[in-house]
Amino acid sequence: MTDTSTGPNQPAPRETILQIAPYIPGKSAAADIATRHKLSSNETPLGPSPKAVAAYAEVAKRLADYPDGSAGELRAAIAERFGLNPDHIVCGAGSDEILSLLAQAYLNPGDEALFTEHGFLVYRLATLAAGGVPVAVPERDLTADVDALLAAVTGRTQIVFLANPNNPTGTYLPFEEVRRLHAGLPADVLLVLDAAYAEYVRRNDYDSGLSLVADNANVVMTRTFSKIHGLAGLRLGWVYAPGPVADVLNRVRGPFNITAPALAAGIAAVKDTTWTDKAAAHNDVWLPRVTGTLETLGLPVTPSVANFVLVHFPEDTGRTAADADAHLVAQGIFLRRMEAYGLPGALRMTIGSAEANQAVVDALATFLGREPVEA
Repeated sequence: MTDTSTGPNQPAPRETILQIAPYIPGKSAAADIATRHKLSSNETPLGPSPKAVAAYAEVAKRLADYPDGSAGELRAAIAERFGLNPDHIVCGAGSDEILSLLAQAYLNPGDEALFTEHGFLVYRLATLAAGGVPVAVPERDLTADVDALLAAVTGRTQIVFLANPNNPTGTYLPFEEVRRLHAGLPADVLLVLDAAYAEYVRRNDYDSGLSLVADNANVVMTRTFSKIHGLAGLRLGWVYAPGPVADVLNRVRGPFNITAPALAAGIAAVKDTTWTDKAAAHNDVWLPRVTGTLETLGLPVTPSVANFVLVHFPEDTGRTAADADAHLVAQGIFLRRMEAYGLPGALRMTIGSAEANQAVVDALATFLGREPVEA
């Protein structure tokens, strides 16, 4: 274990830094076990667009050149795709970097940032790294509770992070509830709408928040290329923000915070809507199939609108999530443990290929002593 102690005769980090538990990504390997199916990180089973791969490879011929520090062509492609003003778009090394930059820019030491109790772990990490105070707000039925969030706002609150849909629960707030949350916040509190999984949602009452950003000075919306675009290995994301917020982010981000290969692949990916439609269609088929099959096995599943499901292992079954994980890992199947999210009785499963989905169902049926079921 790393020694985190500090003394009077050595450099000392900001006090809140040592409160950070380092982020642990989804497991993808285990000693002496070949990985068959990695369903721990919400990666798309279709991979990236072939056009994005080709664009990435083309840039390999020019790696000695600095990338476009303004990400101008990528911002223009995003703006065209969604009908936005490119001047209000800022790109980052994954939406994680953008979340951290927002915390760095808008939290003074001691300021509070709110998020839901089972929200994305990076909100807490980014807040502590900026010297802020993370405030986890109770959810209702594993879903963000607008009234609880508003009740938690104090004079020290500067940011409210809302993942919509939420990771790892897969639940979401209808847009009218998001509007109600925003309407109840003070004008100087920044509402950060994290829409990493927006492309997967098929609900008429859902909206990623672009219109709310366009009409208000204290709302931003972040997106990622890591999920439906299949570019997680390149670390690429973006935020749509009011002009003054975009200006602040451009002041604090690194001058070349996105690599040239990532820019090229991102431009090609955002233009290839046929590929993202294909990825969404795959999820449309398999999300309900996996959900229904797991429930047939007696495992409760939190209703999800994203590309993953939260699978629960009730205590009265005598079969724990940890035991299920060990059983799966022994067969080279990796799901995500949920202890870090305060959900030790659950595993999160990414919707994978047909083969991967069936492999999980088969393994869990064996684990539970049930007859095999076709997913």
